[in-house]
Amino acid sequence: MNKFGTIFTLTSFGESHGVAVGGVIDGMPAGIEVDMDFIQGELNRRRPGQSSLVTQRNEADKIEILSGVFEGITTGTPIGFAVYNSNMKSGDYDNLRNIYRPSHADYTYTQHYGVRDHRGGGRSSARETIARVVAGAFAKLALKKLGVDIVAYTSQVGDIELDKDYKRYDLTQIESNAVRCPDASSADKMAKLIEEVKSAGDTIGGVITCVVKGVPAGWGEPVFDKLHAKLGNAMLSINAVKGFEYGMGFAGVGRRGSQMNDTFVNDNGKIKTLTNNSGGIQGGISNGEDIYFRVAFKPVATLLQEIKSVDINGNEASVMARGRHDPCVLPRAVPVVEAMTAMTLLDSYLLSKTVRL
Repeated sequence: MNKFGTIFTLTSFGESHGVAVGGVIDGMPAGIEVDMDFIQGELNRRRPGQSSLVTQRNEADKIEILSGVFEGITTGTPIGFAVYNSNMKSGDYDNLRNIYRPSHADYTYTQHYGVRDHRGGGRSSARETIARVVAGAFAKLALKKLGVDIVAYTSQVGDIELDKDYKRYDLTQIESNAVRCPDASSADKMAKLIEEVKSAGDTIGGVITCVVKGVPAGWGEPVFDKLHAKLGNAMLSINAVKGFEYGMGFAGVGRRGSQMNDTFVNDNGKIKTLTNNSGGIQGGISNGEDIYFRVAFKPVATLLQEIKSVDINGNEASVMARGRHDPCVLPRAVPVVEAMTAMTLLDSYLLSKTVRL
Protein backbone atom coordinates (compact mmCIF):
# COMPACT_ATOMS: atom_id res chain seq x y z
CA MET A 1 0.00 0.00 0.00
CA ASN A 2 1.47 3.38 1.01
CA LYS A 3 3.58 2.14 3.93
CA PHE A 4 7.13 0.81 3.73
CA GLY A 5 9.07 -1.06 6.41
CA THR A 6 8.43 -3.12 9.54
CA ILE A 7 10.00 -1.21 12.45
CA PHE A 8 11.45 1.80 10.66
CA THR A 9 8.49 2.77 8.50
CA LEU A 10 7.46 5.44 6.03
CA THR A 11 3.85 6.21 5.17
CA SER A 12 3.82 8.64 2.26
CA PHE A 13 1.08 10.85 0.85
CA GLY A 14 0.49 13.36 -1.92
CA GLU A 15 0.16 13.70 -5.67
CA SER A 16 2.23 15.34 -8.37
CA HIS A 17 -0.20 18.26 -8.79
CA GLY A 18 -1.72 18.25 -5.30
CA VAL A 19 -0.97 20.64 -2.45
CA ALA A 20 2.05 18.76 -1.15
CA VAL A 21 3.98 15.51 -1.02
CA GLY A 22 4.97 14.29 2.41
CA GLY A 23 5.01 11.47 4.88
CA VAL A 24 5.17 10.15 8.41
CA ILE A 25 8.30 8.31 9.55
CA ASP A 26 7.85 5.98 12.51
CA GLY A 27 10.43 3.90 14.36
CA MET A 28 13.22 6.45 13.96
CA PRO A 29 15.66 5.98 16.88
CA ALA A 30 15.64 8.80 19.41
CA GLY A 31 18.64 11.00 20.04
CA ILE A 32 19.88 11.26 16.46
CA GLU A 33 21.15 14.72 15.54
CA VAL A 34 19.15 16.04 12.59
CA ASP A 35 21.28 17.78 9.96
CA MET A 36 18.70 19.77 8.01
CA ASP A 37 21.29 20.92 5.47
CA PHE A 38 22.04 17.28 4.71
CA ILE A 39 18.35 16.37 4.35
CA GLN A 40 17.70 19.35 2.08
CA GLY A 41 20.82 18.47 0.11
CA GLU A 42 19.46 14.98 -0.54
CA LEU A 43 16.23 16.54 -1.82
CA ASN A 44 18.25 18.89 -4.02
CA ARG A 45 19.90 15.88 -5.66
CA ARG A 46 16.43 14.58 -6.56
CA ARG A 47 14.73 17.87 -7.41
CA PRO A 48 13.69 18.79 -10.97
CA GLY A 49 15.39 21.52 -12.97
CA GLN A 50 18.93 20.82 -11.74
CA SER A 51 20.35 20.42 -15.27
CA SER A 52 19.35 20.35 -18.94
CA LEU A 53 19.23 16.55 -18.75
CA VAL A 54 16.12 16.44 -16.54
CA THR A 55 12.62 17.90 -16.40
CA GLN A 56 12.57 21.70 -16.15
CA ARG A 57 9.71 21.85 -13.65
CA ASN A 58 10.85 24.61 -11.28
CA GLU A 59 10.39 23.37 -7.72
CA ALA A 60 12.51 24.34 -4.71
CA ASP A 61 11.39 21.16 -2.89
CA LYS A 62 11.87 22.85 0.47
CA ILE A 63 11.14 20.50 3.36
CA GLU A 64 9.05 21.42 6.39
CA ILE A 65 9.35 19.21 9.49
CA LEU A 66 6.05 19.04 11.35
CA SER A 67 6.85 16.76 14.30
CA GLY A 68 9.28 14.30 15.85
CA VAL A 69 12.28 16.64 16.08
CA PHE A 70 13.00 18.82 19.12
CA GLU A 71 15.98 21.15 19.41
CA GLY A 72 17.62 19.43 16.47
CA ILE A 73 17.32 15.90 17.88
CA THR A 74 14.94 13.08 16.99
CA THR A 75 12.56 12.33 19.85
CA GLY A 76 11.63 8.78 18.83
CA THR A 77 8.06 9.87 18.06
CA PRO A 78 6.59 9.97 14.54
CA ILE A 79 8.31 12.46 12.23
CA GLY A 80 5.82 14.29 10.04
CA PHE A 81 7.04 16.31 7.07
CA ALA A 82 5.77 18.01 3.93
CA VAL A 83 7.18 19.43 0.72
CA TYR A 84 4.72 21.81 -0.92
CA ASN A 85 4.15 21.90 -4.67
CA SER A 86 4.43 25.35 -6.23
CA ASN A 87 5.06 25.02 -9.96
CA MET A 88 2.26 22.81 -11.23
CA LYS A 89 0.94 23.33 -14.76
CA SER A 90 -2.07 21.04 -14.55
CA GLY A 91 -3.53 22.42 -17.78
CA ASP A 92 -0.76 20.61 -19.67
CA TYR A 93 -2.62 17.38 -18.86
CA ASP A 94 -6.17 18.38 -19.85
CA ASN A 95 -5.87 16.49 -23.13
CA LEU A 96 -5.09 13.30 -21.20
CA ARG A 97 -8.17 13.28 -18.99
CA ASN A 98 -9.98 10.65 -21.07
CA ILE A 99 -7.03 8.89 -22.75
CA TYR A 100 -4.87 6.06 -21.46
CA ARG A 101 -1.19 6.79 -22.01
CA PRO A 102 0.82 3.73 -23.14
CA SER A 103 3.02 2.14 -20.43
CA HIS A 104 1.66 4.49 -17.74
CA ALA A 105 -0.50 3.69 -14.72
CA ASP A 106 -3.57 5.44 -16.18
CA TYR A 107 -5.44 2.29 -17.17
CA THR A 108 -4.42 0.13 -14.19
CA TYR A 109 -5.21 2.86 -11.63
CA THR A 110 -8.65 3.26 -13.19
CA GLN A 111 -9.27 -0.47 -13.00
CA HIS A 112 -8.05 -0.64 -9.39
CA TYR A 113 -9.66 2.48 -7.91
CA GLY A 114 -12.43 3.32 -10.38
CA VAL A 115 -11.03 6.84 -10.59
CA ARG A 116 -7.72 8.44 -11.50
CA ASP A 117 -5.96 11.77 -11.11
CA HIS A 118 -4.77 12.56 -14.63
CA ARG A 119 -2.71 15.61 -13.58
CA GLY A 120 0.90 14.56 -13.98
CA GLY A 121 0.02 10.98 -13.18
CA GLY A 122 -1.25 11.83 -9.70
CA ARG A 123 -0.02 9.37 -7.13
CA SER A 124 1.85 7.30 -9.74
CA SER A 125 4.13 10.25 -10.53
CA ALA A 126 7.81 10.03 -9.64
CA ARG A 127 7.23 13.14 -7.54
CA GLU A 128 6.07 10.71 -4.85
CA THR A 129 9.74 9.78 -4.39
CA ILE A 130 10.24 13.04 -2.46
CA ALA A 131 8.92 11.25 0.63
CA ARG A 132 11.31 8.34 0.08
CA VAL A 133 14.33 10.65 -0.17
CA VAL A 134 13.41 12.44 3.08
CA ALA A 135 12.89 9.17 4.98
CA GLY A 136 16.08 7.80 3.44
CA ALA A 137 18.00 10.87 4.61
CA PHE A 138 16.84 10.29 8.18
CA ALA A 139 17.82 6.61 7.87
CA LYS A 140 21.26 7.63 6.57
CA LEU A 141 21.79 9.84 9.64
CA ALA A 142 21.11 6.84 11.89
CA LEU A 143 23.22 4.46 9.80
CA LYS A 144 26.14 6.89 9.85
CA LYS A 145 26.42 6.31 13.60
CA LEU A 146 26.76 2.60 12.81
CA GLY A 147 29.52 3.20 10.25
CA VAL A 148 27.38 2.31 7.21
CA ASP A 149 28.01 4.20 3.96
CA ILE A 150 25.73 4.03 0.90
CA VAL A 151 26.61 5.34 -2.54
CA ALA A 152 24.82 4.86 -5.88
CA TYR A 153 25.75 5.99 -9.36
CA THR A 154 24.68 5.83 -12.99
CA SER A 155 26.54 2.90 -14.52
CA GLN A 156 24.72 2.64 -17.85
CA VAL A 157 22.65 4.84 -20.17
CA GLY A 158 21.38 3.14 -23.28
CA ASP A 159 24.30 1.13 -24.68
CA ILE A 160 26.97 3.19 -22.89
CA GLU A 161 28.03 0.97 -19.99
CA LEU A 162 30.68 1.07 -17.28
CA ASP A 163 32.57 -2.02 -16.19
CA LYS A 164 30.48 -3.91 -13.63
CA ASP A 165 33.35 -3.88 -11.09
CA TYR A 166 32.67 -0.79 -8.98
CA LYS A 167 36.17 -0.97 -7.51
CA ARG A 168 37.59 0.28 -10.81
CA TYR A 169 36.10 3.74 -10.27
CA ASP A 170 36.60 6.67 -7.92
CA LEU A 171 33.15 6.92 -6.38
CA THR A 172 33.95 10.33 -4.89
CA GLN A 173 33.53 11.72 -8.42
CA ILE A 174 29.85 10.78 -8.79
CA GLU A 175 28.54 14.28 -8.05
CA SER A 176 31.07 15.94 -10.38
CA ASN A 177 28.72 15.72 -13.39
CA ALA A 178 25.02 15.96 -14.12
CA VAL A 179 24.68 12.27 -15.04
CA ARG A 180 26.08 11.14 -11.65
CA CYS A 181 28.57 8.80 -13.26
CA PRO A 182 32.04 8.29 -11.64
CA ASP A 183 33.82 8.08 -15.01
CA ALA A 184 34.16 11.51 -16.67
CA SER A 185 34.58 10.21 -20.22
CA SER A 186 31.56 7.92 -20.00
CA ALA A 187 29.53 10.64 -18.28
CA ASP A 188 30.14 12.96 -21.22
CA LYS A 189 28.98 10.30 -23.69
CA MET A 190 25.91 9.56 -21.57
CA ALA A 191 25.00 13.24 -21.39
CA LYS A 192 25.27 13.61 -25.17
CA LEU A 193 23.04 10.57 -25.67
CA ILE A 194 20.41 11.94 -23.30
CA GLU A 195 20.45 15.30 -25.09
CA GLU A 196 20.11 13.47 -28.41
CA VAL A 197 17.02 11.51 -27.40
CA LYS A 198 15.57 14.61 -25.71
CA SER A 199 15.82 16.61 -28.94
CA ALA A 200 13.92 13.83 -30.71
CA GLY A 201 11.12 13.93 -28.13
CA ASP A 202 12.16 10.47 -27.01
CA THR A 203 13.55 8.90 -23.81
CA ILE A 204 16.28 6.47 -22.76
CA GLY A 205 16.80 4.05 -19.86
CA GLY A 206 19.78 2.57 -18.08
CA VAL A 207 21.21 1.09 -14.89
CA ILE A 208 22.08 2.42 -11.44
CA THR A 209 24.67 0.58 -9.33
CA CYS A 210 24.59 0.83 -5.55
CA VAL A 211 27.43 -0.04 -3.16
CA VAL A 212 27.07 -0.34 0.63
CA LYS A 213 30.09 -0.48 2.94
CA GLY A 214 30.21 -1.06 6.67
CA VAL A 215 27.26 -3.43 7.17
CA PRO A 216 28.41 -6.07 9.70
CA ALA A 217 27.56 -9.74 9.43
CA GLY A 218 24.15 -10.70 10.78
CA TRP A 219 21.64 -8.23 9.28
CA GLY A 220 18.66 -9.77 7.49
CA GLU A 221 16.17 -12.54 8.06
CA PRO A 222 16.00 -16.16 6.81
CA VAL A 223 13.55 -17.57 4.25
CA PHE A 224 10.93 -14.98 3.26
CA ASP A 225 12.54 -11.73 4.51
CA LYS A 226 16.02 -12.30 3.12
CA LEU A 227 18.02 -9.09 2.99
CA HIS A 228 18.45 -9.24 -0.77
CA ALA A 229 14.71 -9.93 -1.17
CA LYS A 230 13.90 -6.84 0.89
CA LEU A 231 16.34 -4.77 -1.16
CA GLY A 232 14.78 -6.13 -4.35
CA ASN A 233 11.31 -5.25 -3.08
CA ALA A 234 12.48 -1.73 -2.23
CA MET A 235 14.09 -1.17 -5.63
CA LEU A 236 11.21 -2.61 -7.63
CA SER A 237 8.83 -0.22 -5.86
CA ILE A 238 10.60 2.74 -7.51
CA ASN A 239 8.97 4.25 -10.60
CA ALA A 240 10.33 2.89 -13.91
CA VAL A 241 12.38 0.07 -12.33
CA LYS A 242 12.23 -3.15 -14.35
CA GLY A 243 15.05 -5.25 -12.96
CA PHE A 244 17.23 -5.98 -9.91
CA GLU A 245 20.32 -8.14 -9.44
CA TYR A 246 22.80 -8.35 -6.60
CA GLY A 247 26.31 -9.70 -6.40
CA MET A 248 27.37 -11.53 -9.53
CA GLY A 249 23.70 -11.62 -10.58
CA PHE A 250 22.81 -12.93 -14.03
CA ALA A 251 26.46 -12.97 -15.10
CA GLY A 252 26.99 -15.91 -12.77
CA VAL A 253 24.76 -18.33 -14.70
CA GLY A 254 27.56 -19.02 -17.17
CA ARG A 255 30.05 -19.97 -14.47
CA ARG A 256 30.64 -23.12 -12.45
CA GLY A 257 30.26 -23.41 -8.70
CA SER A 258 34.02 -23.75 -8.35
CA GLN A 259 34.34 -20.29 -9.93
CA MET A 260 31.53 -18.69 -7.93
CA ASN A 261 32.11 -19.87 -4.33
CA ASP A 262 33.41 -17.17 -1.98
CA THR A 263 36.16 -18.85 0.04
CA PHE A 264 36.38 -17.93 3.73
CA VAL A 265 39.74 -16.88 5.18
CA ASN A 266 41.03 -15.71 8.56
CA ASP A 267 42.24 -12.14 8.08
CA ASN A 268 44.07 -11.16 11.30
CA GLY A 269 41.40 -12.77 13.45
CA LYS A 270 38.46 -11.61 11.34
CA ILE A 271 36.56 -13.97 9.05
CA LYS A 272 36.37 -12.59 5.50
CA THR A 273 35.95 -13.91 1.96
CA LEU A 274 38.56 -13.88 -0.80
CA THR A 275 35.94 -12.92 -3.40
CA ASN A 276 32.50 -11.36 -3.14
CA ASN A 277 30.36 -12.95 -5.83
CA SER A 278 27.61 -13.21 -3.19
CA GLY A 279 27.29 -9.43 -3.04
CA GLY A 280 27.73 -9.28 0.72
CA ILE A 281 24.70 -11.45 1.45
CA GLN A 282 24.55 -15.21 2.08
CA GLY A 283 21.49 -17.14 3.18
CA GLY A 284 19.59 -13.85 3.14
CA ILE A 285 21.84 -12.37 5.84
CA SER A 286 24.75 -9.93 5.50
CA ASN A 287 28.21 -11.49 5.78
CA GLY A 288 30.23 -8.33 6.45
CA GLU A 289 31.49 -7.80 2.89
CA ASP A 290 30.39 -4.93 0.62
CA ILE A 291 26.79 -5.19 -0.50
CA TYR A 292 26.40 -4.25 -4.14
CA PHE A 293 23.56 -4.47 -6.65
CA ARG A 294 22.28 -3.10 -9.94
CA VAL A 295 18.87 -1.62 -10.73
CA ALA A 296 17.50 -1.40 -14.29
CA PHE A 297 15.32 1.57 -15.26
CA LYS A 298 13.17 1.57 -18.37
CA PRO A 299 12.97 4.59 -20.69
CA VAL A 300 10.45 7.10 -19.32
CA ALA A 301 7.02 6.36 -20.84
CA THR A 302 6.10 10.00 -21.54
CA LEU A 303 7.20 10.91 -25.06
CA LEU A 304 7.01 14.36 -26.62
CA GLN A 305 5.74 12.90 -29.88
CA GLU A 306 2.39 11.65 -31.12
CA ILE A 307 1.61 8.06 -30.14
CA LYS A 308 -1.41 5.81 -30.60
CA SER A 309 -3.69 4.70 -27.78
CA VAL A 310 -7.38 4.38 -26.85
CA ASP A 311 -9.72 6.55 -24.80
CA ILE A 312 -11.72 5.46 -21.73
CA ASN A 313 -14.44 4.07 -24.03
CA GLY A 314 -12.00 1.95 -26.03
CA ASN A 315 -12.05 4.20 -29.09
CA GLU A 316 -8.84 4.69 -31.03
CA ALA A 317 -7.06 7.90 -30.11
CA SER A 318 -3.71 9.58 -30.37
CA VAL A 319 -1.93 11.37 -27.58
CA MET A 320 0.72 14.07 -27.62
CA ALA A 321 2.21 14.82 -24.22
CA ARG A 322 2.83 18.41 -23.25
CA GLY A 323 4.72 19.93 -20.37
CA ARG A 324 8.05 19.14 -18.73
CA HIS A 325 9.35 15.60 -18.51
CA ASP A 326 12.58 13.68 -17.91
CA PRO A 327 14.25 12.31 -21.06
CA CYS A 328 16.18 9.98 -18.72
CA VAL A 329 15.25 9.33 -15.10
CA LEU A 330 18.63 8.01 -13.93
CA PRO A 331 20.37 11.21 -12.72
CA ARG A 332 17.47 12.02 -10.37
CA ALA A 333 16.90 8.37 -9.41
CA VAL A 334 20.37 7.92 -7.89
CA PRO A 335 19.37 9.52 -4.53
CA VAL A 336 16.09 7.55 -4.59
CA VAL A 337 17.99 4.25 -4.86
CA GLU A 338 20.22 5.33 -1.97
CA ALA A 339 17.18 6.33 0.10
CA MET A 340 15.36 3.02 -0.36
CA THR A 341 18.60 1.19 0.47
CA ALA A 342 19.05 3.20 3.67
CA MET A 343 15.49 2.57 4.83
CA THR A 344 15.80 -1.16 4.14
CA LEU A 345 19.10 -1.47 5.99
CA LEU A 346 18.02 0.54 9.04
CA ASP A 347 14.84 -1.53 9.26
CA SER A 348 16.92 -4.73 9.04
CA TYR A 349 19.27 -3.50 11.77
CA LEU A 350 16.36 -2.72 14.09
CA LEU A 351 14.82 -6.11 13.35
CA SER A 352 18.10 -7.86 14.17
CA LYS A 353 18.09 -6.17 17.60
CA THR A 354 14.64 -7.58 18.37
CA VAL A 355 15.64 -11.21 17.83
CA ARG A 356 18.82 -11.26 19.93
CA LEU A 357 19.01 -10.41 23.63
